[in-house]
Amino acid sequence: MKQRTRTHISRRRGTRAVGTAGLALAVMTTVGGCGALLPGGATPSFSPSASASGYNPNDPTPSGDATPEDTYTPEDTYSPEPTEETFDPDGRSDVTGKDCNFSNSLNQFTYTVSVTNPSSESTFSYDIAINWMKAKPADGKAWGLHQRSITVGPGDTETYTAKYSVNWGNNYGRFWFNCQVTRAEKTKL
Repeated sequence: MKQRTRTHISRRRGTRAVGTAGLALAVMTTVGGCGALLPGGATPSFSPSASASGYNPNDPTPSGDATPEDTYTPEDTYSPEPTEETFDPDGRSDVTGKDCNFSNSLNQFTYTVSVTNPSSESTFSYDIAINWMKAKPADGKAWGLHQRSITVGPGDTETYTAKYSVNWGNNYGRFWFNCQVTRAEKTKL
């Protein structure tokens, strides 16, 4: 009885070994194109090799000389559209001033004005008004007014001295004033 059991077990093991070998052979034939059974019933591992085109699935970087179709540069595929410049007819933000003065000997107000064109494409004409305003009392009235039109090219800065003379003679005492750019109308040329 023990022998039958052993014989029966031997047959199962033999069947299992033959079945395993057949399965391995079938897998190898399907995957590799041809198969061979290694000693002990082990199956060979499949390792894809680089093809003639230089492609290796384990290393997706192509080998050999790259052609223009194989290379990628962001500049080749995407170029942003140029943004259109915005235009604001109020050009006061383009105008700066310094040295707000009054000359006692000349009876004259002066103010150094710089106009910078922020555009890289367009030339603008600026119609500028400078006021020397009363500071005490600050009642919104002006001591003097200077007006001038100036043309400024793309990205350029033009500087000039605004002047306003008064006919007060020597009949004035101490007074306060400040300088203001009250208008800078901008026109595209």
